[in-house]
Amino acid sequence: MRKIIIGTRGSKLALWQTEFVKKKLSENFPDLEFEIKIIKTKGDKILDSPLSKIGDKGIFTREIEIELLNGEIDLAVHSLKDLPTKLPDGLIIGAVTEREDVRDVLISKNNLKLSELPTGATIATGSLRRKAQLLHFRGDFKFVDLRGNIDTRFRKFDESNWDGMVLAFAGVSRMNYLGRVSEIISTDVILPAVGQGAIAVEIRERDEKIFEIVRKINHSETELATKAERALLKYLEGGCQIPIGAFASLKDGKIKLSAMISNLDGTFLVRDSIEKEIGNNVEEVGFELAQRLLEQGGAKILDEIRKLSS
Repeated sequence: MRKIIIGTRGSKLALWQTEFVKKKLSENFPDLEFEIKIIKTKGDKILDSPLSKIGDKGIFTREIEIELLNGEIDLAVHSLKDLPTKLPDGLIIGAVTEREDVRDVLISKNNLKLSELPTGATIATGSLRRKAQLLHFRGDFKFVDLRGNIDTRFRKFDESNWDGMVLAFAGVSRMNYLGRVSEIISTDVILPAVGQGAIAVEIRERDEKIFEIVRKINHSETELATKAERALLKYLEGGCQIPIGAFASLKDGKIKLSAMISNLDGTFLVRDSIEKEIGNNVEEVGFELAQRLLEQGGAKILDEIRKLSS
């Protein structure tokens, strides 16, 4: 077989993830040659606007997917949380790697925990999901928007007078910043983004050879858990502009899914969990919990946020 081209964004974290996938594939297929191709996405080019303002599904994936559909690359590596729940026609998720810790972490001045931060503390994050849940936890927090790669974020934080910054454990770990973590935030306080901590390998739907290759590195537990989370998000049609968090885990033949929907200032937050036997269709678990959240007030939250953004 010819050389296999892997498409990715060019950030240090994206390249770490892609090298990780490439290494796993090479271990399983030592006779094949894998090459990485860097592709710039819209999200890499627009760095001065909050993600919620850009409001664009696929902001970190679309240009890569176009090259995949055109046959210029054979597979694409993404953070699963960046992949929209509806993929372009002709593309599928071929594999999901074993998940890193899904939680968010706090980096703070003086190594303080969330509960110890001063009244009116300023926290840096570009995520509406994090903001809403942090405000629900403590309504006195103030926020500044933060974008850019992890090195940039740490530099900005160190040069600022901000009290804290919230990032995903996975990225912080992969970029060797764990020594800076003041607190790993419990999922009781902040539920993660759908798919957080997992790496997705996207391929063409009918490319059976590539499918067989990438399936070797698929982690079935992570795949099932994230399928349930993504089904919930799809049902709620939540993009970047709506604070939605979810986390599914598997244990003893059961899947447990927890999720939340919040208004933007965290004053009205709906949260629930569901636990079921792992059946043939874990997506139904996501749909069922989504429906429950909507009935408990989630529908009202979504309507209000959509009116604001229209």
